[in-house]
Amino acid sequence: MTGFRSVKAGGIILNENSKTEAKAKTVKKTSAASHPLKAPISNPIQKDVGIVERLNTLNKNKTTNRLYGGYVNNPSATSKTIDYNSLISELNKKLYDKNTSNELFGIFHDTLCSKLNCEYTAFGLYHEKSKCINLKLTDKLGSNFSLKIFMSDDKNPVVESFNKVAPVSVKDNKFLKIPFAMESGALILPLVSVKNCIGVMILGKNNLDDNKDLFSFLSNYAAMFVHNLDLIERTNKYANTDNLTSLYNHRGFQEILKNEIDNAEKTSTDLSIIMFDVNNISKINRELGHAKGDEVIKLLAEKIKQNIRSTDKAGRYGGDEIAVILPNTNTADAKYLAEYITYCLSCCFIDDVGPVKVSVGISTYPECTKNQEKLLILAEQAMYISQAKGYKEGMSAIISSSDFNFWDDVALDSFAEVLAKRHSQIGINFEEELVHKFTNEKIISQNHLIEMVTSLAGAIDAKDPYTKGHSTSVSRYSEALARSLNLPEEEVQRIRLGALLHDVGKIGIPENVLKKPDRLLDDEWEIMKQHPVIGAEKVLQPNEALHEFIPIVKYHHEHYDGTGYPEKLKGEEIPYAARIVSVADAYHALISDRPYRKGMSVEKACEILKMGSGIQWDPDLVRQFITIAPSLSTII
Repeated sequence: MTGFRSVKAGGIILNENSKTEAKAKTVKKTSAASHPLKAPISNPIQKDVGIVERLNTLNKNKTTNRLYGGYVNNPSATSKTIDYNSLISELNKKLYDKNTSNELFGIFHDTLCSKLNCEYTAFGLYHEKSKCINLKLTDKLGSNFSLKIFMSDDKNPVVESFNKVAPVSVKDNKFLKIPFAMESGALILPLVSVKNCIGVMILGKNNLDDNKDLFSFLSNYAAMFVHNLDLIERTNKYANTDNLTSLYNHRGFQEILKNEIDNAEKTSTDLSIIMFDVNNISKINRELGHAKGDEVIKLLAEKIKQNIRSTDKAGRYGGDEIAVILPNTNTADAKYLAEYITYCLSCCFIDDVGPVKVSVGISTYPECTKNQEKLLILAEQAMYISQAKGYKEGMSAIISSSDFNFWDDVALDSFAEVLAKRHSQIGINFEEELVHKFTNEKIISQNHLIEMVTSLAGAIDAKDPYTKGHSTSVSRYSEALARSLNLPEEEVQRIRLGALLHDVGKIGIPENVLKKPDRLLDDEWEIMKQHPVIGAEKVLQPNEALHEFIPIVKYHHEHYDGTGYPEKLKGEEIPYAARIVSVADAYHALISDRPYRKGMSVEKACEILKMGSGIQWDPDLVRQFITIAPSLSTII
């Protein structure tokens, strides 16, 4: 057909105007305006008419040539007068609560296409490392195209707009190099925020030159929006990032761990914590300077980053401690990774330091505990045990919380050290944690019971420095008195262990009362008198295996004449074992030094026991004890 051609796209035949008519329109359009690159930018504020009225005098869109499949020429749309006041109002409402750049670009695209009848919009941000602008173009139909505009292509109008930080108008969009792209002019606008160009915005439509000021305003708004998002992201990153190692800081680590524990609970999977501590870091800082200490910590951080998975997270937990969160990892796999990292460190030599040695502790969820703070405490406890063993063996020791006995002296000391160190941060009380562990411990044998009771007694005595070793001595004296009375061996052992625990209730007495160097006031004494009940009901009662020691712990301060506490029992109402421990307890108190007096001699202590016979203590037991007292030599 002469003067017409047909294009078949998607099964639809589109008829177009003849070349002659298109050419005529092109000439007409060209004559209507000067070259867009040379046109001066008008200032509508200097005119007599208002800016909104001036903006509403746009020429009608005369472009009719569309080669992109799916488009239909719509004369009514192109001739429609545009209300720019409505345009800005709509953008303002839609962007009010948005907080992502994708939402911003999407709203700009929808609004500009509906209000300006743009054929497409494109947004691109500058990527400094790649030296390019990554453009994403969206057309009216919602089709997306992605392309890179490299800064080396200085003839590209996108690069020109970015470099000159100025709007650039073009008559066609061939510079996009997108097959089957709709034909139209384009206005390229720099995205400028705080005098810094961060990218470009492209509007695909003819006849936009008269309103460059408005579109520059919109592009700068978009630039500030994106810039603010970037600043927020950086701020959040720095708030949770350690500057020295670029790992998570303590706060960020805790937040990540909480999320990972929640995920592990939902998926019923394991999660392990590995905690690394640099050996001798204090000595390195002191003798070689903190810069050398920082070098060691950075090396440890780098080796960890190089050897963990993308799903693992590492953080600087303390000054020289780095912890790693290993989702979906059991203890054995965590040990394997820890061993490999310690091996890598042993192959690295730092001047004046040599190979880096670390202590390593591991704990696993839910095997060890389901509580986040306790999981960290157990990992840190294992790390301290590793530290003790590593110094003895001269090499890094990898310890899991499942490898050691909680009631072992080293383990218990490590536990106390961890809690004392973290008390201000996590608010966990050593005594409360110890009681919790004690009351929930499963007794598997007599040796296990003895070990546990001995360790707990040592921890209680350590709380009161003026009576250190008191429980052990009272236990020894009570055992000696029980044997001299020819009691059955089973009863002797019960009395020995009960005597070890007789003051366990002091774990609940405030330290300002317990450690007071002077004599207690009446109200302070009333507080101290609560320790037998606390020991019996709070510590022993919850664990059925410990019930046999309750009479000793609860009644060892009852007096033979009924004036004691807590229940004022009298004579033989007081359990026999408690009467034995009461004599041993008083004797050791008499011969021990106190802040307000020196310890008495054996003779003087026995004399006082005689004076209290029948009043405070069982007279038969006092007589028997006095006969064996000289043989109970001890170092106070």
